Amino acid sequence: MQKNTSFNERCYQLLKLIPEGKVTTYSEIARALNTTASRAVGSAMAKNTNLITIPCHRVVRKDGVIGEYASGTKKKIELLTAEGIEIDNGKIKNLNHFMYFFKKP
Repeated sequence: MQKNTSFNERCYQLLKLIPEGKVTTYSEIARALNTTASRAVGSAMAKNTNLITIPCHRVVRKDGVIGEYASGTKKKIELLTAEGIEIDNGKIKNLNHFMYFFKKP
């Protein structure tokens, strides 16, 4: 990733790497960007205007709770479920099974 790329754009570039059927966390994206700014990652997700090509529905809280989504939590659950991710009561079942980790920076 280029140094002059905005923080949000670097987040979005990482999101494009997450395969269908996998999720990651705000803190994992922050770690991949060599920062602890997981809240800033959340802010970047909230500003995503291209939900089709930048799959921010694949980002969840580190405890597996689904979290917010621009099109609503219900839509986020629908998208994740359609990808085969198991959700129970607003939380990913067996998060470790569905978790995507980025290569070390």
